[in-house]
Amino acid sequence: MLSQLWNIVLYKPLLNILAFFVSVIPGGDVGVAVIILTLLVKTALFPLSQRSILNQAKMNLLNPELKKIKESKANKEEQAKQTFELYKKYKTNPFSGCLLILIQIPIIFALYGVFLHGLKFDGSYLYSFIHTPATISMNFLGMFNIGKIHILGLAILAGVSQFFQAYYMPKPALSDGKGGFQDSFAKSMNTQMKYVFPFIVAFIAYNLSGAVALYWITSNIFAVGQQIYARKKKNLLLLN
Repeated sequence: MLSQLWNIVLYKPLLNILAFFVSVIPGGDVGVAVIILTLLVKTALFPLSQRSILNQAKMNLLNPELKKIKESKANKEEQAKQTFELYKKYKTNPFSGCLLILIQIPIIFALYGVFLHGLKFDGSYLYSFIHTPATISMNFLGMFNIGKIHILGLAILAGVSQFFQAYYMPKPALSDGKGGFQDSFAKSMNTQMKYVFPFIVAFIAYNLSGAVALYWITSNIFAVGQQIYARKKKNLLLLN
């Protein structure tokens, strides 16, 4: 039952979208199809991810107010009420980023599944209105066979793009600059996301198919552009 749901909701739609793009792309370059698919997914998730970025920026601005509430002599229930009212006033949600992550993880796993046993562009997997591509090329731009694993070049690009994605993320605001536990934890997490996580991403990308690594790279580049855009628009949007 669960596997059938997985096939209906994620596996088959991704496979059919790829089949369509491969059939219309000159030379049937699957890598280009993966990039287009990634851009399509990121565009569909753009409103949600944009909201997540702005929520993080708002949370940074609200840190001083949240600190005042925590240091007040009010009981826990009153503090929770004041915190909720503060979030409501500035229209923010501290857990909005979790939803975005939860949505993207199944997509990555489904894409991995599409390439795990080779692309199955046949009648049993394709919709009736999707034609089997006449030409299929796994050599992305004639450089990488994205159907294989252990592609060092793509793994490095995945790590580098992850670094820039972390670099342009909204920085955590420090509460008072006195080096408390909260500030130390925020600094530590920010440092790890910027300097440690890219190596983890590169390692994972190296051990997955090149198609998944290409998806990761394109997704990170899109996110960098989106974060730069959000930075420019942040001051105006935070007033809404």
